[in-house]
Amino acid sequence: MIIFPAIDMRQGKCVRLLQGRADRETVYFEDPVAVAQRWEAEGAQWVHLVDLDAAMETGCRNRVIARKIFQSLRIPVQFGGGVREMKDVEEILEAGAARVILGTAAVQRPDFLADAVRRYNEQILVGLDARDGFVATHGWNQVGKLAAAAFAETLVQCGVRRVVYTDIAKDGMLVGPNIDLTLKLAGTGGLRVIASGGVSSLEDLRRLRELESTGIEGAIVGKALYERRFSLKEAIAAAV
Repeated sequence: MIIFPAIDMRQGKCVRLLQGRADRETVYFEDPVAVAQRWEAEGAQWVHLVDLDAAMETGCRNRVIARKIFQSLRIPVQFGGGVREMKDVEEILEAGAARVILGTAAVQRPDFLADAVRRYNEQILVGLDARDGFVATHGWNQVGKLAAAAFAETLVQCGVRRVVYTDIAKDGMLVGPNIDLTLKLAGTGGLRVIASGGVSSLEDLRRLRELESTGIEGAIVGKALYERRFSLKEAIAAAV
């Protein structure tokens, strides 16, 4: 199972938000590029990079920093946040990202999603963000009536092979991931799932690793690393 150390960028800094709330922000580092280089040096296979400003439509974008990260690392990076048009996908992939994560646009514009998947195949992921089992959009600020499980079935029909599933209520809370819904999504039409939100211990990672055969292929770890609950080296060892 792959461990994806997370870098969330807001106003040019490396931050973490509790449950995606902008008013509950902790700034951990001033330089996201240095953080990405640190994770690579500590053995990361991938980096998970998100532009929170673009996701929340605040007008500030961090793609210049993202480009520096893509170009400074030897390991691949998956990037999400504010990807709403095909030109965004093209720009990010040309800048050096290995994968692009579609969020709100995947929910609101299934034709765009299907077109992106046709063009770029497994370089396209979908960020399936949910609160109480229902899909959230616009930087997690809007929750509709679309059930996460039903949305997963739609994604499979569009040709999507992989999703990043985040339980918003658990994100940044260090209370453990939502194993039940992660498993349910992984059982949808061969969909592969990267679990996100709530990882707090090495035992959480071991539990996810034991379920790898179901389609859970990775875990995104953020706050637990920044709060030094365990090291990246220990996380990687727990996932083997």
